[in-house]
Amino acid sequence: MFYADNRSVVLFSGGHTRAEAGPRSEALSYWEVAEAEGWFGHPHARARAHLEEQARDSFENVLFSICRFNELVGSYPTRVTVVSFDFKRRRFESLHREALRFPSRRFEFVGIDPPGLSESVVTAERTQSARPFESDPYGCSEPVLLRKRIERNPFRHSISYPQGCPELRALISECHKQIYSGALPWSLPAESLLFTL
Repeated sequence: MFYADNRSVVLFSGGHTRAEAGPRSEALSYWEVAEAEGWFGHPHARARAHLEEQARDSFENVLFSICRFNELVGSYPTRVTVVSFDFKRRRFESLHREALRFPSRRFEFVGIDPPGLSESVVTAERTQSARPFESDPYGCSEPVLLRKRIERNPFRHSISYPQGCPELRALISECHKQIYSGALPWSLPAESLLFTL
């Protein structure tokens, strides 16, 4: 795992999505938990941990974390490991990874479900969260996904990654209704990226 790889970067991903949380982003809240828990027995990981604080949904968690990695390291990751709830596995491994055309052999998903997970949560993931991405892989035209991005940006922060991640500007700034066919920089040499949602 990432704590054994001194070349990896850990990114906690998630924007300022809840007005009631005030200025605390999802990413910062995850970082605070890791800090409070002493980095779960791996305090040296703290120096490699960073925040990605603009993502408003799961697709942006992946794409924006890759961009944030590029901002930090100066190149794109050769490997991506996503840590999230296991019931979201299909959404990340299939829908989001395929939308980004990131090679499956260099993409890993680590899923950990909360205890007592109800079947209704699993059903909602399949029917309400994942399904819209099947017809709108980039979350830019399906009304339910657009509404979610607006609602999950109560402080009206702008997205900086088109500037900070110029190789992906067209992917970030334009709405693509089919899988993006333009050039992607995934073959450039870089280190590994791990992020949590």
